[in-house]
Amino acid sequence: MRGSKRQASHLIPVPPEVKLTRTQRQIIDARQAICAQPQPDNPDLTFSARELVQATLPHQTPRGNPPEWYRTNGDYTLSIRPGYKTDPKTKSRVCIGYPYGNIPRLLLFWMTTEALRAGQRRLALGDSLADFMRALSLNPNRGGRWSDRARLYEQTERLFNASISFEYTGDVSRQWCHMEVTSRGELWWDFKQPEQGDLFTSWIELGEAFYEAITAHPVPLDMRTLRAMKASSLALDFYAWLAYRHYRATRSKKPVFVSWKQLQAQFGAAYNDPKNFKRNAKTALRKVLAVYHHLQVEEVRGGISIVPGFPLITSR
Repeated sequence: MRGSKRQASHLIPVPPEVKLTRTQRQIIDARQAICAQPQPDNPDLTFSARELVQATLPHQTPRGNPPEWYRTNGDYTLSIRPGYKTDPKTKSRVCIGYPYGNIPRLLLFWMTTEALRAGQRRLALGDSLADFMRALSLNPNRGGRWSDRARLYEQTERLFNASISFEYTGDVSRQWCHMEVTSRGELWWDFKQPEQGDLFTSWIELGEAFYEAITAHPVPLDMRTLRAMKASSLALDFYAWLAYRHYRATRSKKPVFVSWKQLQAQFGAAYNDPKNFKRNAKTALRKVLAVYHHLQVEEVRGGISIVPGFPLITSR
């Protein structure tokens, strides 16, 4: 795999007879928009917490529903504990489960961005469910078990009730922060009628420590790219990570080598087969490189090299 060295510096029009998938069309649209205007306008400027770039959420629901799920990247460990709620039928407490996949990632991008813009922990979730879903680039119109609407219902419960920990462990010191994602909230959404305006405003209040953590070191991202990558949690992870690591490589003016083993530990802990992870990682990386023709990411022996160059985003 090669980066921009093997990619044309201009757009090559796609013949009309070639049928593209929805994701391919979204990637082409994002590339054209970013080539025309490399830096996003304010509505498309979004953010992620640095700690959620260095280690990410599960891609699939953890097997066996363990009491804690974690991922380690060097000295840093991200861990998650699921929340509990009262079952309305049995009145007993039940585990909600872990947030996983693409939707919690889109939610976290939105939460970090809105917290920075509002400058407060309490975030309004829009006038209707449909409005909120469109803000996440999700489709509110289609129903069904695997629709965006059904998955959002499940993943908001899982994420908003979870607890997250950031931990740094060195040779002589240890730092940690245990946080509730949200401390309070009210949801008045009608999932059967998403366009219907809410009688009362839906809102969440971020946990104080979580709010401070995600707004302390924000990583700027482009919502146009997130829309193109939104169907793949791995592609979302690689885009946010590349935006961060490429910025650091450009600032230091030195290439950054990352081994496949390191990448699997950071992004693909659930993959038992390293070859399977490598194959999926390459697919995710190609999606990012298809949008950013100037980004140089080269495959070298044992891993990839991120070459300094023009940063993906310069606005903060």
